[in-house]
Amino acid sequence: MLQIIRKYKSVLRFILTFLGTYLVLTFCYNLYLKHAASQEFYPEYITHVVAVQSSEVVTWFGYDSHIEPHPHEASMKLWVNEKYLSRIVEGCNAVSVMILFVSFVLAFFNGWGRTLLFILLGVVIIYVLNIFRIAFLVIGLYEHPEYRDLLHDVIFPAVIYGIVFLLWLYWVNKVTARK
Repeated sequence: MLQIIRKYKSVLRFILTFLGTYLVLTFCYNLYLKHAASQEFYPEYITHVVAVQSSEVVTWFGYDSHIEPHPHEASMKLWVNEKYLSRIVEGCNAVSVMILFVSFVLAFFNGWGRTLLFILLGVVIIYVLNIFRIAFLVIGLYEHPEYRDLLHDVIFPAVIYGIVFLLWLYWVNKVTARK
């Protein structure tokens, strides 16, 4: 058994680091969600800010857009040209995607400076991309409501996870390969 552990030490380190980081960050995020409910930043701060910024991006593209708290659930209603199109829920804020990204990058640790810088840049890229993803999704729903399921369930999740995958590939092939 000890021989197998030695042989697969790097694989085991990757799995344990990934799972450990993922579980710790998910636990911390769930604690945040449990205690972050706010009247000022409904339903909680991160989701609220994502909804505000997504609405602003929709406005940049020439549409009248605004948000308002959903009266019956923890979400923000997003309106475009006085038409209620979408609700921004906690899952739309991309924090779970960021946790997955951070866990993977830490599992391929490459020194504190380089790793933390890449995590910071990656999280910013994911965050900004997510804001534009929501804005484009809502504009797509406004212009082409017949493609609602395709846009929401296929294309836009593929965009966010595709970018995360490309960041991972870059990290593994370019940054950690120099080690």
